[in-house]
Amino acid sequence: QVQLVESGGGLVQPGGSLRLSCAASGSIFALNSMGWYRQAPGRQRELVAVITSGDNTNYADSVKGRFTISRDNAKNTVYLTMNSLKPEDTAVYHCNARTGRSWGPPVDYWGQGTQVTVSS
Repeated sequence: QVQLVESGGGLVQPGGSLRLSCAASGSIFALNSMGWYRQAPGRQRELVAVITSGDNTNYADSVKGRFTISRDNAKNTVYLTMNSLKPEDTAVYHCNARTGRSWGPPVDYWGQGTQVTVSS
């Protein structure tokens, strides 16, 4: 299995910045991608950003130009740097890791989540 532990959430004022971290452990050698999803109360979970094993990135339109996803392979950690935060960014942010396998569909692993609150 793959274990994911998030950190870095908290309370920040609009226009501020936060950096989320996700440390992966376990059977991580076959990970194809890692990313961040978020879910606010009463809303569906949405993809925020993803980074592949080839270092390709993809972002939700709502965060393009403000958020940056990156990773440190030596530390088995993925980061989400969030700038110019808005109240609508308030949500629980979950780290995701996708593992490919030759005998079936990919498998998704999820962290427990970290709360990000943007409020004055």
